[in-house]
Amino acid sequence: MSSTSTSSQMGQLVADKHVRYILMAEKKKESFESVVMDHLRMNGAYWGLTTLDLLEKLGTVSEDEVVSWVMTCQHESGGFAGNTGHDPHILYTLSAVQILALFDKLNILDVGKVSSYVAGLQNEDGSFSGDIWGEIDTRFSYIAICCLSIFKCLDKINVEKAVDYIVSCKNLDGGFGCTPGAESHAGQIFCCVGALAITGNLHHVDKDLLGWWLCERQVKSGGLNGRPEKLPDVCYSWWVLSSLIMIDRVHWIDKAKLVKFILDCQDMDNGGISDRPDDAVDIFHTYFGVAGLSLLEYPGIKAIDPAYALPVDVINRIIFTK
Repeated sequence: MSSTSTSSQMGQLVADKHVRYILMAEKKKESFESVVMDHLRMNGAYWGLTTLDLLEKLGTVSEDEVVSWVMTCQHESGGFAGNTGHDPHILYTLSAVQILALFDKLNILDVGKVSSYVAGLQNEDGSFSGDIWGEIDTRFSYIAICCLSIFKCLDKINVEKAVDYIVSCKNLDGGFGCTPGAESHAGQIFCCVGALAITGNLHHVDKDLLGWWLCERQVKSGGLNGRPEKLPDVCYSWWVLSSLIMIDRVHWIDKAKLVKFILDCQDMDNGGISDRPDDAVDIFHTYFGVAGLSLLEYPGIKAIDPAYALPVDVINRIIFTK
């Protein structure tokens, strides 16, 4: 084996190609938001734009175009839809708020209206529904808490009941499920740990037990899976890693192997990142790959906040302004 430097052994992030991939996804169709399926455009816009910001390239898109499109997705209820003409949902409402936060445009919102929409989705037991149809999931608890925290109006909900509900979804393995008794899953764990972190309730987490469950997600290739016996997937670089950082157990995994796994999932020619090496790339995994590398302090990527899933400078701007 030739004596190559460590960095070339670990591979390189082809950041410029990822930027071009995201912008090409914009040009191939009418607009940036068409990156993913029609009803999910708001999420796709959040993934793509946050990736651009982490790579310090947010200036390559038209802020006015994006912001005005986001506002066309708002309903009279105050909530946002995944696209113009669709029904509002808490999922898309957070993505819309995060996009406006990236551009420092939260001031164009009627915060009272949006926060009332979110707060109105809390149920008697402290859980949250995703929309008027009533599906309940700890993802929605996280989204509500994250959203209201960005607006600095957590007092609009019963935080204590919200926390109690999340704690009721904790399992014997230290993890969390989508509802009480549901199996532990890395994505749900991120939601529950993130919500507990934002509300200052991490004492409810058994950090050693959960940390052990999470670091067991690392497989031979260095990648992480979401549950035992599953294949590794780049998106868990975010869900597992952010959770480990929030509970201060990230030193329990092999970071260098995870960096290599993420870099191996890049399309070196056309940009974009896939779920695992040699699969087709998409905007979702491109975001989670770059966000994972940010958490791993990979050079040239802005720091991302593990609880809010937005760049640290954006969160600081929000939290430290009156």
